[in-house]
Amino acid sequence: MKKFVWVVAIISAFGLGIYLASGHWWPWSEKYVSEQATAIVERIEKVAKLVTVSGHFSEIYDYKDYYGYDWSIFRKKALIRVQATVHAGYDLDDISVDAVSKTRTITISRLPRPEILSIDHDLDYYDLREGTFNSFTEEDLNRLNVQAKNYIREVALKSNLLNEAEARGQELLETIRFMVETQGWQLILENEKFDGDQRN
Repeated sequence: MKKFVWVVAIISAFGLGIYLASGHWWPWSEKYVSEQATAIVERIEKVAKLVTVSGHFSEIYDYKDYYGYDWSIFRKKALIRVQATVHAGYDLDDISVDAVSKTRTITISRLPRPEILSIDHDLDYYDLREGTFNSFTEEDLNRLNVQAKNYIREVALKSNLLNEAEARGQELLETIRFMVETQGWQLILENEKFDGDQRN
């Protein structure tokens, strides 16, 4: 009987030792994770923008700067692939539409010119080299991001994107004219075009 008690005691002690060694009962053994996500809406604006075309661009942007001499210890350079989607169309915030039921006419005035409405871009750094006395800072990388976006803007403006946006806009106007005239109305377009800002 005593032998049985001793066996039970040894097994119990052994099991207790394993439990204590595992550390599950220690308060610091359990990992606590606290996460917080806050969404802040700063401003909501009503916008009236008509995207008529989208252009997809993939360009290589080569950047280099140095102090004094173009030596490796003073030079930093970056080779960046910029992939972007450029949306072009019309900002209709200032357009004027006047419908007169007596004369059954609809007059559209202050027609805008096509412009770049937005640029969505991603950067891939293929080659990022720093000199001993000239390294990239966070401010440099942010500036590269802005410069790459401006570069894409220039490429888009030199392309046929805005011409295609204007052609598509004319097609839409003709569609509107057809719909208006089938209802017995007349569409009048006043060519008071104004230069829209190139926005992003």
